[in-house]
Amino acid sequence: MAVGRFQKTHALRGELNAILDIDPLYFSEDHPMIVNVEGAFVPFYVESVRGKGVSSWLVKISGMESQEESRMLVNETIYAEKDELRRFMEVEDEDLFMEDDLEGFRVIDEEFGELGEIERIDDTTANVLFVVKTPSDEEIFIPAADEFIRGIDTELREVITSLPESLVNLNIRPDSPALTISGELSPKSDKEEEE
Repeated sequence: MAVGRFQKTHALRGELNAILDIDPLYFSEDHPMIVNVEGAFVPFYVESVRGKGVSSWLVKISGMESQEESRMLVNETIYAEKDELRRFMEVEDEDLFMEDDLEGFRVIDEEFGELGEIERIDDTTANVLFVVKTPSDEEIFIPAADEFIRGIDTELREVITSLPESLVNLNIRPDSPALTISGELSPKSDKEEEE
């Protein structure tokens, strides 16, 4: 199960910047970071993990002592063994849910109705983003932040949001058919809400 991504090397000792979706303590308890290396999933054990900024971590892999050695992991996805992760998090299997599991879910906003489908999760920035494909085949970017997410329905495969209008309109072309003449996304009408 995907739990993060290495970004780039850091300094000369072989450390790597990483974004992690789980508590880094998991890796300090002798659980490896698993990485797909040329088609084979290889376990890498962690020597140390320390915070860097808000959501990124500096990871030192055991046995990697230089940038040259650690460079092979740059931009690679980090995986964890699902059963071990479930035990660590003390949750039932059906409750173990990661951001990547939301790909393909429809995004339904309380004010604007259906915005589209989550095409992918972008975790390459400091803030994780849902990349949503609209019905008019455009992409909009929605922060995967608790303040905007009202709920997740795994059975209906829907993410319910409450987004400010300015955020929804921020990166949609003004001539999009999903927009009004003024170039802004329209809130749902009373008639649409009744249906």
